[in-house]
Amino acid sequence: MAGLRNLSRVELRPARSLNVICGENGQGKTSLIEVIYLLATTRSFRTSRLGELVQHEREEGSVRGELREQGAGHDLMRVQSVGIGPSDRVLRIDGAPPPSVSFYATRSPVVAFHPQELRLSMGAPAERRDLLDRVALFARPELGSRRAAYARALRARQRLLAGPGEPARPAALDAYEALLAEHGAQITTARQTAVEQLRAELGPAFARLGPPGLALEATYAPGGSDDPERARHELVRTRGRDARSRSGSFGPHRDDLLLGIGGRPARTVASQGQHRAITLALKAAELACIAAARCVQPILLLDDVLSELDAERCAALFELLGTTRAQVFLTTSRRELVSDRLAASQESCELWVRGGAVQTRMC
Repeated sequence: MAGLRNLSRVELRPARSLNVICGENGQGKTSLIEVIYLLATTRSFRTSRLGELVQHEREEGSVRGELREQGAGHDLMRVQSVGIGPSDRVLRIDGAPPPSVSFYATRSPVVAFHPQELRLSMGAPAERRDLLDRVALFARPELGSRRAAYARALRARQRLLAGPGEPARPAALDAYEALLAEHGAQITTARQTAVEQLRAELGPAFARLGPPGLALEATYAPGGSDDPERARHELVRTRGRDARSRSGSFGPHRDDLLLGIGGRPARTVASQGQHRAITLALKAAELACIAAARCVQPILLLDDVLSELDAERCAALFELLGTTRAQVFLTTSRRELVSDRLAASQESCELWVRGGAVQTRMC
């Protein structure tokens, strides 16, 4: 990797199991796993503007990685790369452009936890919709293009409804609403399946990470319908309301994943520690669901995950990590919290980050 964030030209040879990224705050630990995430997904978990990753004095940055995929009956090697320029993003798999961004982003699955992920249990529904779509994408790679087509049709419908003068042309609205109904029904179906898959993994994960005796419930609250005919009818019926409010009131852009503990909304009743346990359980469930769909273990990125966990929850987290074969990258400014785990693991290493430079110590 070169020219990204504050990182010098970095070459990594990580361990197969546990990789602990140590260093003081502000040295580049989070940037290191952000670049790994970029390599796998083409995106950043810190910003939607990829140009922000490029160092100020440079016009472009890049990351290249050799990845080994071991799954049921296969063992594959490939080279993936992402280049970020002033106005574009260049993707390559084994030197060739991928057929689509979704194809690239599903080759090397990755699951990331970072402090902003607490919005999964505390924040707006958009965060939870993204979680559902990440899970669904590996079973239905066409979901990415359907989401994009749905968003374009939704914006076009709203422009027509909000236009000045006479009411919007019915024929044009019919056309866009047909697209919304078709793509929206497929998105709803994919998310319904994703919720069922997540729910099966979420209970056991929260039982390990959460307070004893407390259960976590997850319920899908669809904003649209999996029936295209019903969706078209609702879109016609809500034209007047949507024109006045200047926003669409029906469709999967209104979906939510409702999380509850003890029969009450987690967003309003959970403590800070419980929110962290909920988020980690969601991440563990995401990891298991993607592994099942892709038949390969995702890479697991954990940024500052230990900072607000007590000793019992830390032990529970490492116990959970011990049940997965995922390659783990974990950042911490407190090495003493993981020293025993490093000593116990036969496939681990320490990556020390100082001023954007990385040194590797095999354990």
